[in-house]
Amino acid sequence: MKLCVALDLASKEQCLRLAKELEGLDVWLKIGLRSYVRDGFALIEGLKKINPAPIFLDLKFYDIPNTMADACEECLRLGVDMINLHASAGGSAMDAVMKRLNRHKKRPLVLGVSALTSFDGAEFFEIYGQKLDGAVVKLAKLAHEKGLDGVVCSVFESLLIKENTQNSFLTLTPGIRPFGEASGDQKRVANLQEAKKQKSDFIVVGRPIYEADEPRKICEKILAQL
Repeated sequence: MKLCVALDLASKEQCLRLAKELEGLDVWLKIGLRSYVRDGFALIEGLKKINPAPIFLDLKFYDIPNTMADACEECLRLGVDMINLHASAGGSAMDAVMKRLNRHKKRPLVLGVSALTSFDGAEFFEIYGQKLDGAVVKLAKLAHEKGLDGVVCSVFESLLIKENTQNSFLTLTPGIRPFGEASGDQKRVANLQEAKKQKSDFIVVGRPIYEADEPRKICEKILAQL
């Protein structure tokens, strides 16, 4: 299991400072919408200069197939190590992305977003008209069929997805509150023990790390338990 640290701070300087503080630890660095919209490639460039950790560019693409394929190919050229897209964009979109990226000798890992962890079952049903667990498995199976490397899901669907695809199909689970911290705007949250039990491959931790007085010590504590 790998730890992804979310760089969701209020400025590029703060993100770079945190990344520098975590240098040498076995972590991934996650750049989300806020940071990428504000800082763009300059943030990726800055991270590469101060910390060799792999980079997960978390932009959750959702568009028509060719536009998604174009965008994902541009991400490949940025030199990031993992990207994601909404699996609900459909099989044609996922197929277009993978065909485009597989033309290259080296490509990033590609994950399909199943259901956002801000959804609970009732809200998901209100929007999609389906039960959450069943829909997540259906989307994961489609992503697997189209050649993606894994999916983004809550901890609570991770094992179910592996049982319906294969054990090597990656699951990345946001909403991790390692030591019982407040859930904030996340609905389906879990701790480290639950993530282990459900065989998560990547866990994402943001606020419990970057809001801490000593972020490196929190990361070290998490890594020791992993």
